Amino acid sequence: MADSGNSSKPIDTITLPWASDFHCHLRQGAMMETVTPMVEQGGVRTVLAMPNLTPPLTTAQMAYDYGKDLQQLAPKVKFILTLYLNPDLTPEEINKAAKLGITAVKMYPSGVTTNSDWGVVDLKMYYKTFHAMQENNMVLCLHGECPSDAEKGICILNAEERFLDTLRELHKDFPRLRIVLEHATTKAAVECVKSLGETVGCTITAHHLFITVDDWAGQPHHFCKPVAKFPDDRKALREVVMSGHPRFFLGSDSAPHPRKAKQGEKPAAGVFTTPILIPLLATLFEKLGCLDKLEAFVSTHGRGFYQLPAANSNTAEGSITLVRTANGVPAAYNVAGSDVDGDTVVPFMSGQELAWQIKAD
Repeated sequence: MADSGNSSKPIDTITLPWASDFHCHLRQGAMMETVTPMVEQGGVRTVLAMPNLTPPLTTAQMAYDYGKDLQQLAPKVKFILTLYLNPDLTPEEINKAAKLGITAVKMYPSGVTTNSDWGVVDLKMYYKTFHAMQENNMVLCLHGECPSDAEKGICILNAEERFLDTLRELHKDFPRLRIVLEHATTKAAVECVKSLGETVGCTITAHHLFITVDDWAGQPHHFCKPVAKFPDDRKALREVVMSGHPRFFLGSDSAPHPRKAKQGEKPAAGVFTTPILIPLLATLFEKLGCLDKLEAFVSTHGRGFYQLPAANSNTAEGSITLVRTANGVPAAYNVAGSDVDGDTVVPFMSGQELAWQIKAD
């Protein structure tokens, strides 16, 4: 466990339980084969895998089979599986999913991000499904944005804040349903989640703790959905993490795309942090003077919300040790597989240097 970031004597090693990432895109095909083994490389051994594939994971059997594919690529990682909320996701399918050990359902508003064209238009039509989820103790994961609509004054800069009334209504109507507002980017979202009950949690990404609107405007590899907002919003994200609030925890939203998809005429939304995730966060937490809060953010709070066994360094899963040493982030990673032969995926902070590195076994 790390000493306080406010200690007068800098520390040179940090020992943590393996981290848990409660929002990660592992894709399919060659990209899946490339990035899934990188989960451990980044310091994570529990990961919530997103269902927005092509086609999306709309049935319990599809999600279960995807989990088996992921497990073959990273046998030591625990994969938490999700379903894509869609009109065919009936209460009966929820019951089946729960029996197969599927933990969560992901809600994407239609058209707001990658592979969300099958997403939700009217949440009221899913209330029977939400009731079944509540009865099965499942988690509803929300991409918390309203679709852009010029006539309603909604754009990518206020889409999250405009969604918050929906979150409040869902919590009111389903008070026992565990709900996660994913990848919060605004002060308004932080304050909203804090004001709600214990069944509402919130994930925060690593990259949203670093960047603001100025960092993605004109920089496609920093462009994601929801977009990073204003300095005051980033300050609110940092402050809630520094406070150690137990309902805010790591969900990286690491979302790899081939370089050509990020640098095209219409850049794909997504920032890739998987292989550097925990050293990246350690570098920032030290800068913020809160290394003592790192373990809770990456290893404790999320597991508590998802009702997983507590992680500690003495369990069978073991621990990771971070050492203070220069850690250069690669300019890019090669994507294996003939369908994207020769392509690469560019990580966050490409070509820059982190202050911490995971010690090799």
